[in-house]
Amino acid sequence: MRTPARLLGPLAAVLLAVPALAGCGGSSNADAVRSDGSVDLAKVTLVVGDQKGGSKALLSAAGELDTPYEIDWKPFTSGPPLLDAVSSGAVDLGGVGNTPPLFAIDQKKKLRAISAYDQGAYGDAIVVPRGSTVRSIADLKGKKVALAKGSSANYSLLAQLKKVGLTFDDITPVWLQPTEALAAFKGGSVDAWAIWDPFTAQAEQDAGARVVANGKGLVNGLNFQVAGDDALHDKATRAAMSDYVGRLAAAQRWAGEHKPQWSAAWAKETGLDRSVTDAAVERKTFTPRPVDGSVIATEQEMWDAFAAQKQVSGHPRLADWFSTDFNDTVARATGKAAS
Repeated sequence: MRTPARLLGPLAAVLLAVPALAGCGGSSNADAVRSDGSVDLAKVTLVVGDQKGGSKALLSAAGELDTPYEIDWKPFTSGPPLLDAVSSGAVDLGGVGNTPPLFAIDQKKKLRAISAYDQGAYGDAIVVPRGSTVRSIADLKGKKVALAKGSSANYSLLAQLKKVGLTFDDITPVWLQPTEALAAFKGGSVDAWAIWDPFTAQAEQDAGARVVANGKGLVNGLNFQVAGDDALHDKATRAAMSDYVGRLAAAQRWAGEHKPQWSAAWAKETGLDRSVTDAAVERKTFTPRPVDGSVIATEQEMWDAFAAQKQVSGHPRLADWFSTDFNDTVARATGKAAS
């Protein structure tokens, strides 16, 4: 195994935003293509964007990190900045929630979602301080709500508001990345926080937060691996990506069957307290999904909801930003027939 680069330090470092990745981006792996057209994976470096140590820790815990290529891990605080890096070619691919790809599509970024998995929606929550007078989503009218723009929390909050007849015009959104939002929440400068696990669990256990609503039955709970166009068109990089998404799908299936082991590995990798990862993992499902019409249709529903709020514009053909090319790889890795 070629030793992958380590993520930066404990949780605080892992959660730092990465404002600039110039000069440390996706690698050109042209020299890994042999004269006969085959790929020497030992000469490939795959640059992977990660959030909270999630994919790296998961692959390691599941025994899937013994790759024939090198992985250069880049930590990000949320999906939107990660996809900025993917689109620019600074990162080859990375994992994000259900919403960042839509905002990237709206911005016509050069990328595609190449694999998916369903993690459930229990952890997509709206939380308030324990002593708050807010008891329901309707009570958020006129309140300050922290969230990361373009993140899965963006849609989660929109859907929760819509359910009770409210819109973003009825609240004061405070656009903050998770680490900034946690500080604002603890300091009392916002009334509520729309967030995802493990931040939901961290807010509950470290900040005394109370969950007002979760996304079960309301949001699709999907996560995606998203790759840049340049990386997809590089033969050697694409070969490594195919192996990577297969390993990740196998690791996701493993996690669903070994939740205590996965929680322990996640806590060790991120520096989060084990009680936080236990709570987050218990709420999650880990079900690899083919990128198919049903996945695209549920993302289209989200697009339409954002468009109605004028948070995205235009009428793109979403299928152009979703690739089915890796479905067979995921199916083989999980022992399921591709659809």
